[in-house]
Amino acid sequence: MNKPVKSPVIPAEAVDLYTRFIHGEISRRVFHSGMKKFAVAGLTVGTLVNALMPKYAEAQQIREDDNRIIASWETVPSPDGNGYIRGYLVRPISASTRAETTTKLPGIVVVHENRGLNPHTMDVARRFALENFVAFAPDALSSVGGYPGDDFKGGQLFAKIDAGKRLNDMVAATRWLKAHAAVNGKVGITGFCYGGGVSNAVAGILGADLAAAAPYYGAQTPAADVPKIKAAILINHGALDKGLVDAYPAQEAALKAAGVRYEGHLWPNSVHGFFNDATPERYNKVTGPQSWQRTIEWFNQYVRA
Repeated sequence: MNKPVKSPVIPAEAVDLYTRFIHGEISRRVFHSGMKKFAVAGLTVGTLVNALMPKYAEAQQIREDDNRIIASWETVPSPDGNGYIRGYLVRPISASTRAETTTKLPGIVVVHENRGLNPHTMDVARRFALENFVAFAPDALSSVGGYPGDDFKGGQLFAKIDAGKRLNDMVAATRWLKAHAAVNGKVGITGFCYGGGVSNAVAGILGADLAAAAPYYGAQTPAADVPKIKAAILINHGALDKGLVDAYPAQEAALKAAGVRYEGHLWPNSVHGFFNDATPERYNKVTGPQSWQRTIEWFNQYVRA
């Protein structure tokens, strides 16, 4: 009988190197070269790199053809952005009628990391639909052909798009969802890394048009826009994500000074990307689900009510 193959133990420094790589701070060549010093005890660079790469199929929780949801691709006008933005819209099916529900539901915009709308973010949108929300996951790469099926190539495309235009696309997507016929007029937004920063920025731009935000490890709202925030903000940082943790006191002080409803979590033993179960070396099996449960509670309180 064959013994199961154990995953290699990946040093924290190697995980950090991967994080720098996916943020575009270092090239693929530098990433692979840097991994050589961790190739010890019989481990090869290839084995280590493979262990760090996303496992989208393995992490998928809800199939695209799940009979509890209805999903479609929608194109949203974005005149102040890149002309348009395409996204993945997911709605729940009524458990009693097995048909699309006619009851209007709150909407949640789900914003990906800095590599485009990959399978993990689409899966998260489906998870929101099963929590009885209408979820829309826009793709910041829409104007350059969309997510290319490869995170590295997606990151390269992402870097070519003007940051201001990308943000305007996300604002347009949020406004579109708020006005959608299936939505009750209330929307929230969440996102991861780039998407977390977008969530904070959109909260400052939309003011009372946004009910809540739940940013994950994202840059804080620009200082000039913090007083405009009317949404309830749930901040999720990993306690080991040093840059964002160091910046958190200033972020918290600004929200307090502006009288913003907020709750902040520095989730213990958690690195940048701790919610992403498609990257198992970053995913925290304890705090990932805990943060998800708190996010659902937050949106139920502030977007559904």
